[in-house]
Amino acid sequence: MARLAVNVDHVATLREARGINEPDPVLAAGLAELAGAEGIICHLREDRRHIHDRDLQLLRETIKTKLNMEMASVREMVDIAIKTKPDLVTLVPERREELTTEGGLDVRAQPGHYQKVVEILKGAGIRVSFFVDPDAEQVKAAHQCGADIVEIHTGHYSEAGSELEAIERFERIAATVKAAAELNLGISAGHGLNYVNVKRFKALQQIEEYSIGHSIVARAVLVGFERAVREMVELVKQF
Repeated sequence: MARLAVNVDHVATLREARGINEPDPVLAAGLAELAGAEGIICHLREDRRHIHDRDLQLLRETIKTKLNMEMASVREMVDIAIKTKPDLVTLVPERREELTTEGGLDVRAQPGHYQKVVEILKGAGIRVSFFVDPDAEQVKAAHQCGADIVEIHTGHYSEAGSELEAIERFERIAATVKAAAELNLGISAGHGLNYVNVKRFKALQQIEEYSIGHSIVARAVLVGFERAVREMVELVKQF
């Protein structure tokens, strides 16, 4: 069965919209675990637009499953990761003007840089994942840099304008999953997945974990956070 890891960034985004202290992403993480999530994800951005340093520290102190810290591969974030000791770091691209992460990491552009970052993080006892587009060459580059896991970016599939386009983009994801499996990498997937479009992934049983946030928070507005998480947990467990 596949696992669900819940991204609590979008809870923090709601908090920041009013500049107050609720809703609390740390409380949301606890509810997600109670509902069956097997991991919590947060992205500490350089501009601190949603998750704050204090959130990250409290998450490290309170969650009982697994903490996945998404971050840019810059010295400040590496130092914070070493201090905080998340169970997993996921290296992601980051641009100040984007609303959310728009694509995968171009590992092939700076392999030496990423290899050095991986060595530092692994030296501190932290496993490393690379968030990459559905591209076998990027998966191979991540493997060569020492990645333990690749998280395959599903955003383009989720944004498909037609069923034919969705099928074509899903086939690229499937080919990338196969390439990662052949390299014995851990495999996860995420970005833009919801209660409908995730069902197609039942065909890709090599994917071990799904990283989902926005659609869960959006559904929680209508049915409550615990129920929204539980419903997604039940979906991915069918895989």
